[in-house]
Amino acid sequence: MKTVIATGGAGFIGSHTSLVLLQKGINLIVIDSLENSSEKAIEAINELLSDIDPKNRGELYFRKGDIRNYNWLNSIFIEFKSKGIPVEALIHFAGLKAVEESIKLPLRYWNNNVSGSINLLQVMKENDCRTIVFSSSATIYSSKDCSLGESLVEDSLFSPINPYGNTKLTIENILKDVYYSEPKLWKICNLRYFNPVGAHYSGKIGESPSSIPSNLFPYISQVSIGKLEKLSIFGNDWPTKDGTCIRDYIHIMDLAEAHYAALLYLIKEEPQVISLNIGTGSGKSVLEVVDTYAKVNQCTIPYEFVPRRKGDAAFVVANNQLALEKLDWEPKRNLIDMCRDAFKWQQLNPNGFNDY
Repeated sequence: MKTVIATGGAGFIGSHTSLVLLQKGINLIVIDSLENSSEKAIEAINELLSDIDPKNRGELYFRKGDIRNYNWLNSIFIEFKSKGIPVEALIHFAGLKAVEESIKLPLRYWNNNVSGSINLLQVMKENDCRTIVFSSSATIYSSKDCSLGESLVEDSLFSPINPYGNTKLTIENILKDVYYSEPKLWKICNLRYFNPVGAHYSGKIGESPSSIPSNLFPYISQVSIGKLEKLSIFGNDWPTKDGTCIRDYIHIMDLAEAHYAALLYLIKEEPQVISLNIGTGSGKSVLEVVDTYAKVNQCTIPYEFVPRRKGDAAFVVANNQLALEKLDWEPKRNLIDMCRDAFKWQQLNPNGFNDY
């Protein structure tokens, strides 16, 4: 495997995965509109690669644009084929991902996420590239299927509760149809993320929300440096040991390494479509996260309890056994690593990659 495209490769998950692939010697073409990301992430990746002998790492190429533009996207495949390094596989991160925004602007999400993915698959087929790892999500599962203490398996009930989750499930269904249209050619892996958190240990790349964050870790991180006054915890009356929700948090670098492992799996195995849960298989409560973050980083996290959010569940944890079985991969980093690395990124980059 020589050359791979990463759509949305300048985003939070995309940038960390891009770094891993380049360190493994893969030539990488990052495609990103920069609508919800920054070219500073590309600069940071290049900086992190500067200490590695060019012979021992891949070459990074960046192209700014929208995957809904067929001619532009097709020209990239043609360009690199003419250079003698044709695109062999693709990781598809590109898409809008804010749950609350998707509820307010569903048409924007369907147009961007689903239409963009259809266009991408058409261009891939046109250029005889039929290996893809798709950035899916645990939001496709039904919250009603999250019984306390029972982890979610890949065939758990699907029932997204917001347009964002609906688009992810729809793209998975499109990929399944694409596979069955040419079952001897397509190699497809859907990685269903649970809660990616943390940052690269260097503090040079991390999560950079463009507005007030809705996810726990970036919210805690901004409270920890005084950028936000206090953390809002949604409910303290859940049927858990401390009354707060339990989630499966996975270090962003473990998630990034899962993408590399998924690519190797697809290259090695026969054509197929497979879906894998990517989590640690272990849940932590909100209060456990807050307490660990404060202790590890010797900081204070003021918080208040507010009413539950609609659609939340008490317990959402991955059963990751299929991923452990199929991939040469396992999560290596713990909650302490997640908290330490998230805090370092926030300290070094109080505004993330944003200029304000």
